[in-house]
Formats: sequence, structure tokens, C-alpha cells
Amino acid sequence: MTTEASHHPLYVPLRAESSSPPATAPAPEPAPRPVPALRLAPDRLRNAIAAGAGALALLWGVQARPSARIDALFATGAHLTGLLAGYGVLVLLLLMARIPAVEHGVGADRLARWHARGGRHVLGLIVAHALLALCGYAVHTGTDLVTATGGLLSYGAIAAATAGTGLFVAVGVTSARAVRGRIRHETWRAVHLGALLAAALGFVHQLAGPDLASSLLTRWLWSMAHATVAVLLLWYRLVVPVRAALRHDLRVVEVRGEGPGVFSVLVRGRGVARLQAEPGQFFRWRFLRRGLWATALPFSLSAPVRDDTLRITVKALGDHTRRIRRLRPGTRVLATGPFGALTAHRRTRRKVLLLAGGVGITPMRALFETLPGGPGDITLLYRASDETGLVLRAELEAIARARQAALHFLLGPSDGAFDPLAPRALRHLVPDIAAHDVYLCGPPAMARAATESLIRAGVPASRVHSEDFDHA
Repeated sequence: MTTEASHHPLYVPLRAESSSPPATAPAPEPAPRPVPALRLAPDRLRNAIAAGAGALALLWGVQARPSARIDALFATGAHLTGLLAGYGVLVLLLLMARIPAVEHGVGADRLARWHARGGRHVLGLIVAHALLALCGYAVHTGTDLVTATGGLLSYGAIAAATAGTGLFVAVGVTSARAVRGRIRHETWRAVHLGALLAAALGFVHQLAGPDLASSLLTRWLWSMAHATVAVLLLWYRLVVPVRAALRHDLRVVEVRGEGPGVFSVLVRGRGVARLQAEPGQFFRWRFLRRGLWATALPFSLSAPVRDDTLRITVKALGDHTRRIRRLRPGTRVLATGPFGALTAHRRTRRKVLLLAGGVGITPMRALFETLPGGPGDITLLYRASDETGLVLRAELEAIARARQAALHFLLGPSDGAFDPLAPRALRHLVPDIAAHDVYLCGPPAMARAATESLIRAGVPASRVHSEDFDHA
């Protein structure tokens, strides 16, 4: 049974039926259930990060020597901010190492938000460390700041740290929202790679500092922490993708139009099932042809994996995605993943509401087909400006009929007088909405507004599951 359809003209509901789907859009066979992946819970990761910061603060406290001298106070502050900044850099690199257990448990978008927020704090600590050290040195030597700067730069480790600080500042500036929107993705990525060099230069400086140089054990632990993060980065961001490319030999087999400016890419390889990709997850795709090979972008699977075939559905929004549309069969593909936590493991209730906007339907379409549930347990709301914006409509209708699930198309301009995602409208479409888990994917503005409406409609925030692929 489905909920009663609204009679408002701005959306077109479809009542799911148990009759056979039309011949033009056959309902696909159920996909095999994936093997559960190892996942690290967000709270555990947060607690581990906080414990590491606490241990460093304890190390600083043990070594601190109380003094009322101004230069000693500056130096003590410089030591604490320097230790925390070095640790923060390690954490930032670890968050972006693409470790499967972390990506699957925490979610790529949440990791990216933590990385962005943490980056601002770490940059602040680095600048504070530099200023405190400079002021302390100036007071200690009885010189002005300019002379003190020249004196500090005569030390090789400090010169290396200064160069690293410049690189970190460049990363921070290009990551600012006002700047990032004005530069090419390739430029932003190249500047970000400079953070690896900056981390290495900072490591040289840290080993020469008094907080680590005074103890062989401390130096060894600090070095092992850096070596571990370096190995994880190298393994998961270089070795694993190359190994997967050689093992699975992924190639484009078809590019199929799905609507105005929207197309699907079918990629087939050997032993693709071993990737254990779950509905709702995404890969980072790199197509090995001119104009595309240098950039890897995240795209969700728009269908479950079958017959060693992966499918993504893409909207042409820029030069890169328009080039993808012109891919030829046989093009080699590097697909890193799967990533993302927008999967069935987040489910806590029998009833599930899937809410999609625009091309955000892609992970929802895969979940709509595969989430376990009987008649009436699964509802999909699909928001679009008009009928031409409905992607994969025939497939959605076929799945709804085969599963006796509810499917509603919410049509109308985003700035229209009627908001189909308002709390009252949501409760009208799904009267028991507060008893549902909600999976949400769409443009950032739509996702934020929908989340607020869902909470006002009675859905606890803990049961609104989403991933923002602008951050992934």
C-alpha cells in the first residue's frame, strides 16, 4: 500500500501497483547482498583523536618549567602550539588517507568536513606557534622582530618549517570558499599536494625541537606515527588503486543518454564483485583518456553491481563531465573505492523514506531497489523542477511496481510559492514520517532545507542519513 497522493499540481505522484512492469523497463533481478565491511564508528574516531591530543598536552605539561620570565612564557606557549599543530597535521592526513574502515564507518563527506574544519584550527596553531616562538626569541635576545626573524631563519630546521608554513597558508587560502570557486579543480589539487611537502618540512623541524629531542623514546614514537600515516597514504591512495586497476581491468562498455544533459556510463571488468560495493556508495573515477586522466571525481553507483558491471549516472555540469559523455567503449578506467556510509547498515527502523533531489537520485535509485522491506515499507520522494529533470524515471516506476513501494515525484521550481518539502507537505505524503529512517541526497541547498523540514516534521536528526558529495 502507498500513501495517498496529494492533489497539488506541482507534483505528480505514482501509486505503486503489484502488476508486472512494462516491457520497456523490466524490473531488474534482486542483487546479491554484499559482505558487511569493517567500519569504524565516528564517535570512536573522535575519541581516539581527542585522546592523542590529550597525550600530547600531558607530554607538554610534564616538560614545562614554570617561570615568570616573559621569554619563557612565550617559549612554553610555542612548544604547546607546535606539538598540537604537528599532531593536527598528522590527523588531517589520516582523515584523507581513504582507509576503507574509516570511510565506510564515518562517511566521506563527514571526513571531508572534519578535515576542512580541522585545517583551519591547525593553520591557526601553526601561525600561533610561529608568532610565539618569534616573540620569545626576540625577548630572549633583546632584539626587534625583524632582527629576530633573520636570526631564526639562520637555523636550517626553522627555515624548513617556515617554508612549510608558507605551503600550509597557500593550501588554506585556496580552500577558502570564496577562492576555491574561482580556481580550477586541478589547480586546487596541485596546491593541496604541497601539504605533503609541508608536513615533511615540519617533521624535520619538530625532531630538532626540545619537546622531542630530549627523549629517544619520544622521538621514536613521533617518527613511527609519521611513518605509519605515510605508509597508509601511499598504500590506499596509490598502491590499492593501481592494484585494483591491474586486477579488475575496468573499461567503459557503453555511454547511454538518460535525459537532457544526463547520461549513464557502464563500466565492466573482471571479478568486480570482490570490490564489495554496496548500494548507496560511490567510487572516485579516473578515465584514462586525454583531458580526463588527471582528475578523479566522485560518482555514486546508480544501480547494484551485476555481471561484473558498474554503472554511474552523471549530469554534464562542466568541461570534465561533458568530456565523460564523449567516452568511447574500451576506455580504461581507474576506480578507487568503494567509499561512503550512505548504505543499509545505517538503517534502524523498518520503514525507510528515500529523499532525492536532481541527480542525487543515483544512490537513492540503488537503495530503492535493494533495501529489504515489504509492501509499504519503502517510500521514495524525488524532487525536480519539472518532468524533464526526472532521471531514471522508467526504472524507478518499474521498481516501485515490483516492490509495491511508494514513489512520489515532487515537481516545481525551487522558488515557487508551494514548497513540497515543507514539514506539513511531508507529513501529508508520509503521515507516519517520524517512524522512518530517512536517506537524503541532493544539491547542498536542497539537502539543508530538507533536513530542517524533516526535523520539524518529527524525524530525529540521528535518523536523517545524508552525504554531501561536494565535500567527498
